[in-house]
Amino acid sequence: MQQAGIERSSRAAMVLTTGLFFLWGVANNLNDVLIAHFRHVFSLSDFQSGLVQSAFYLGYFCFAIPAALAAERLGYKATVILGLLLFGGGALLFLPASIQLSYGFFLVALFVIASGLAFLETAANPMVAAMGPAEGAAQRLNLAQAFNPLGSIAGVALGATLILSDAPQQGVAGAAAVQLPYLGIALVVLVWAAVLTFTRFPRAATQADGSGGSALAGYGALLRRPRYMAGVAAQFFYVGAQVGIWSYLIRYAESVVPGIGAQKAAWLLTLSLALFMVGRFIGAALLSRSDGARLMALFAGINIILSLVAVAGGIVGLAAVVATSFFMSIMYPTIFVLSLRGLGPLTKAGASMIVMAIIGGAVLTMAMGLLSDLTGTIRAAMLVPALCFAVVTLYARAAWREGVA
Repeated sequence: MQQAGIERSSRAAMVLTTGLFFLWGVANNLNDVLIAHFRHVFSLSDFQSGLVQSAFYLGYFCFAIPAALAAERLGYKATVILGLLLFGGGALLFLPASIQLSYGFFLVALFVIASGLAFLETAANPMVAAMGPAEGAAQRLNLAQAFNPLGSIAGVALGATLILSDAPQQGVAGAAAVQLPYLGIALVVLVWAAVLTFTRFPRAATQADGSGGSALAGYGALLRRPRYMAGVAAQFFYVGAQVGIWSYLIRYAESVVPGIGAQKAAWLLTLSLALFMVGRFIGAALLSRSDGARLMALFAGINIILSLVAVAGGIVGLAAVVATSFFMSIMYPTIFVLSLRGLGPLTKAGASMIVMAIIGGAVLTMAMGLLSDLTGTIRAAMLVPALCFAVVTLYARAAWREGVA
């Protein structure tokens, strides 16, 4: 009877943990809508609108190490709850930001949201990977991560319905459009934190060793591990490609299909995210029969070609941009698992540095915006993700040759 109760609580804990992947998917991809929306509300250039992702992913970068230290001292569950509180608090800041009509205030709110997501990802990813045999970690994490694009789809659909308009709004009316969705997100996130607080989790999720300093001491050792650092670099470039493509997909569609309008273009982004989700499920199935590095090398190679096709523009180029999402699907969790393989006591510190690599979403999205402004066309910006996928291909091939997967 007691064992049955423990199993039920473990299932409930797994369901709630998987839900976290959905929640941060909503937050991440609402940014893609915000970029298109704020570009009109505040009359921004492509580079300036890309600062949405810069502020967001800077939050990830700054709070990944504190999140790892929290996981050491407090355990995974407490770290996740802290992350949810920051996430909800940042969403609430959208209300005063819209009232003050301040782009800078919005960027601060996004930074706070991302700081909370850094805690969530640093704790949730390794926790899921550790819930079973090491050889099944990539498949297990891909399955959990499959709910992330479902959240992404929900986020873009929410933004397309409540925020975007084919007749772009400016000034106060445009800024006020973000209030309802973000207040709703804040409510859901804070309720989720309350439910987690009163849910019984397995010991592995709540255990704290009180030695937060050990995580800090481990970073020097990690820097001396070339294979691990190659994984950090691969994640930097992968996230840069993913965030950049999704951030500018609406802009790209408006450019190559005149008259399409931001709201209709946002539904193309939704299609792209749906392909990403399908790719996660198919990828998880393929990973049960193929090693992760080999499959990732194939998918990254295909995306190099699709990104170069996108540079040419037109309907074919737009279709290529949308299609890249299917092949991006397995990359983040696979790089995550390959990078952490064999780290032992350095796993928590290693996970935080992988999360820090998400700063690629800020750096490379800005690079795409700058290239677009300099060349006068968003099509040229697709050269950046082509380069990123080349780096991922090289990492995957190296891991495959070394037999890491």
